[in-house]
Amino acid sequence: MATLHYPLAGKRVWVAGHRGLVGSALVRRLAATGCELLTVDRQALDLRDAVAVEDWMAERRPQAVFLAAGRVGGIRANAERPGEFFRDNAAIATNVVHAAHLAGVERLMFLGSSCIYPRLCAQPMAESALLTGPLEPTSGAYAMAKLAGISMCAAYRRQYGRDFVSAVPANLYGPGDNFDPEAGHVVPATIRKVAAAKAAGSAVVVWGSGRPLREFLYVEDAADALVFLMERYSEEAIINVGGGEEVSIAELTALVCEAVGYDAPLAFDDSMPDGMPRKRLDSARLQALGWRPRTTLRDGLAATWRWYREAGHG
Repeated sequence: MATLHYPLAGKRVWVAGHRGLVGSALVRRLAATGCELLTVDRQALDLRDAVAVEDWMAERRPQAVFLAAGRVGGIRANAERPGEFFRDNAAIATNVVHAAHLAGVERLMFLGSSCIYPRLCAQPMAESALLTGPLEPTSGAYAMAKLAGISMCAAYRRQYGRDFVSAVPANLYGPGDNFDPEAGHVVPATIRKVAAAKAAGSAVVVWGSGRPLREFLYVEDAADALVFLMERYSEEAIINVGGGEEVSIAELTALVCEAVGYDAPLAFDDSMPDGMPRKRLDSARLQALGWRPRTTLRDGLAATWRWYREAGHG
């Protein structure tokens, strides 16, 4: 596996999507590297505007870029608005990667998603399983946009010699997440639902059967892994960023109830889709480089619940 030494100390580092779940965690983690952090709000720079992105990058001249921006959502949002998810994510990837090439960016890391793997992928999902089978339909448009970004990084690496890499995180959760029960990912949506059920004294409704298995990685651990890889990893092949804990959706809901302090019965809404039956990343290549997560799922959920309350949500 190709490795390099690219210390971020003293580098101008742009986190695209710095207000999102991963981006905000990257900002916190990068504070310890001694880099010059670059950020820009979406009101000042629409990443879907190619000319604006090229102009901004030409002016600010970042040396390293974490491309963590994009339109994200849970299973319902992905299924109901596939056009938006494809259009926005494909445009952001295309514009930022090409502008990075034009600006001579030294290193760029594109963040994929575990939904890029086939729906019935062998578990745990190794990087070599990419494009070996059909995608999960409920997130297919989002996954295709992510695959386009990964392919573009590889193409620019081959044609122009750009040091652009792609990392694929597991299901992430933690402070700064979207806690909308309709649009959020499973962990924040479950926290919101459990908090509401506790306030009402009602059962907690689990979407689908509760049987699908998911791997969850605390976002602070993910940010640490991404910085680790930015400084050390240089290959065309994608690399998985996992190593978290795998539980069923029903087990996750029970753990959230424990964190919230609500001993509640669970009800299952079988009218809602389950999505992929199982999603666990094979993170052996990352672990071989020497990285491991530090936060258990129980501790991460407790920390996320504390942040949720301190942020005034519950």
